[in-house]
Amino acid sequence: MPVRRRVRDERAAGDAYETAGDDALDQDELDEEDEDEFDDELEEPEEDEEEPARAPRGAGRRSRRLSAATAGMAGLRHIAALTGKHTEGVTLVQPAEDGWLAEVEVVEDRHVPSTGDMLALYQVEMDPEGELLSYRRVRRYRRGRGDGGGTG
Repeated sequence: MPVRRRVRDERAAGDAYETAGDDALDQDELDEEDEDEFDDELEEPEEDEEEPARAPRGAGRRSRRLSAATAGMAGLRHIAALTGKHTEGVTLVQPAEDGWLAEVEVVEDRHVPSTGDMLALYQVEMDPEGELLSYRRVRRYRRGRGDGGGTG
């Protein structure tokens, strides 16, 4: 008996759905229109906000140039991504003819105690926007040893 009741209930629900189907579709269409209007309202202020931000970028290459601090951080990120090693910090940042030159200290091999760590100094050349042009390992040394001098 319970099986028959479920079938009847399903039929009754199905009949109700069929008769109310048009109303349900109309409501869905209204909901979609409301969502579209809401999306448009959200997008319009973003476009207004983006306009002033775009103007300085298009003003020329000079506005896209990096500061020394930003160039150093860009060099650090490039070396970390390329080597996959832990970076200790930036030891040199200087403007070059066609961009920036930075040196980044990297832990190449960890030891216990840390005074046995092997460090390396990498030189990074970047364009004026901070994009990587080249990099190379300048020297490798044990932590705690005197500074033998870098390239700077």
